[in-house]
Amino acid sequence: MSASQMFGVPVVKHGVNGELRQKGKIAELACGYGGSVGALKAMGALSMGLEEDELQPLVSAWREANPNIVALWWEVDKAVKECIKKRILTKSHGIQFIYQSGMLRITLPSGRQLTYVKPKIGMNQFGGESVTYEGVGATKKWERIESYGPKFVENIVQAIARDLLVVAMQRLSKKYEIVAHVHDEVIIEAPMNTSLEDICQEMSLIPSWANGLILNADGYVCNFYKKIKSEVNFALFFFACDRKGKLFRLGT
Repeated sequence: MSASQMFGVPVVKHGVNGELRQKGKIAELACGYGGSVGALKAMGALSMGLEEDELQPLVSAWREANPNIVALWWEVDKAVKECIKKRILTKSHGIQFIYQSGMLRITLPSGRQLTYVKPKIGMNQFGGESVTYEGVGATKKWERIESYGPKFVENIVQAIARDLLVVAMQRLSKKYEIVAHVHDEVIIEAPMNTSLEDICQEMSLIPSWANGLILNADGYVCNFYKKIKSEVNFALFFFACDRKGKLFRLGT
């Protein structure tokens, strides 16, 4: 869908305009949280056959095709900066931002909070306004870390995804034996007669704090835990297996 939106034409895998599909896919992965040409390169765009002069137009096409996401970045950016500057409660898209006891706290729909230590408004390398806070940086040392709207959105989205996973795991644990979870996957050992459909239905239930969220689940059965390539971007996947050899892969 993203490739079709970006290029304004139908894009079908191994079919009409299929050569545009990979460009749309890498743009989706690299650009979703403010990434630009550098992010595309880091994702391997050049090694996939894209030319240097194609990268910036690809970024622009993705942003033009996803105006609501781009608007969310900068609305969150504005809310964070106003909160830090004025020490007031601000809100954006159901998310609350508050400066409290030297901390920036972002309250998620679930009620859980993300905390940023000693936030300040500073200047970035381009001469623009940015937010910095204290934390463990890329060097694994305690230092000031720079952030801005798209990065805060990434933190928020990943945190909400984590909360959805935890709620699902809490429900599943009442009926099934969860033996592990890896990133966005849950692994369950279960009897051979366990219903894959029933587990998928459990995964599709919406928590009260996420009313309106479109959430679905899928799964498969195999003999041992393994990674399976999926055509679904930004999906949550879950597994269940039996010690005798039955393995379910489940996902929202």
